[in-house]
Amino acid sequence: MSGKKKGLGRGLSALFGDEKPQTKSQDTKRSNTVLISDLSRNPYQPRQHFSEEKLEELAKSIKKNGIIQPIAVRPNKIENGKYEIVAGERRWMAAQRAGLHEIPVTILDLSDVESLEVAIVENIQRDDLNPIEEARGYKRLNEEFKYDHESISKLMSKSRSHISNTLRLLTLPKDVVAMLEEGTLSSGQARPLIGLSNASSIAEEIVSKNYSARKVEYLTRNKKNTDKSFKKIDTDILKAQEKIEKNLGLKVIVTNKKNNSGKITIQYKDLDQFQLISNLLTKN
Repeated sequence: MSGKKKGLGRGLSALFGDEKPQTKSQDTKRSNTVLISDLSRNPYQPRQHFSEEKLEELAKSIKKNGIIQPIAVRPNKIENGKYEIVAGERRWMAAQRAGLHEIPVTILDLSDVESLEVAIVENIQRDDLNPIEEARGYKRLNEEFKYDHESISKLMSKSRSHISNTLRLLTLPKDVVAMLEEGTLSSGQARPLIGLSNASSIAEEIVSKNYSARKVEYLTRNKKNTDKSFKKIDTDILKAQEKIEKNLGLKVIVTNKKNNSGKITIQYKDLDQFQLISNLLTKN
């Protein structure tokens, strides 16, 4: 795998404008202008959803100002003289709406795995992927190109736990996955639903009542593998928990059982926080 990734990091930096292209990369990167019809979608593009409103806005901007940043492409393996988009598909789509016939491109010499890497990184750096598109991109790196979670985390500059948690979103029911794709449910709201048998019904209630991610985490903490009503959880306890946290400035977990017995857990990160808790509890 190290052979596939040789020099890619610096190539990405140049592509995204973080540094000037190095002389060494001149052989693998060149600019040109090609016909719009000579470009095709990247089969490794993780992004599937494009906002019609944003496309129209971009098309109007292109009509007025042209395309400022060239689209990154690589030669089409099957058709000579044609190219496959690596990064910039949205600009290509908007250019068509704007009535352009030619488009500026930067031609790169990339392998399949590098093309996927660039497509994922380019979208994530611009926050363009929804959580499911991001997860599917990581899944392709893992299954098709044999990247483990550690390798993906280094490539994407994300924590390993972020990669693992994002991939786990794909295990949710299809209707919950659809909510994530549509943007009606956030990854923070959906993550506590993983492993719940009634995840779909809970997700619908989260959306209808606009529960925060923190509230969802509390309400689902003791509901794993049960089908009890989501509504029966005492939200007064949640309000009390939030008030205690606000007063202490520390993470607090209240666990309440059926018979209304339970426990309050106060979490601390260092000895200073521990001393604060100790002083408060032993204060005369």
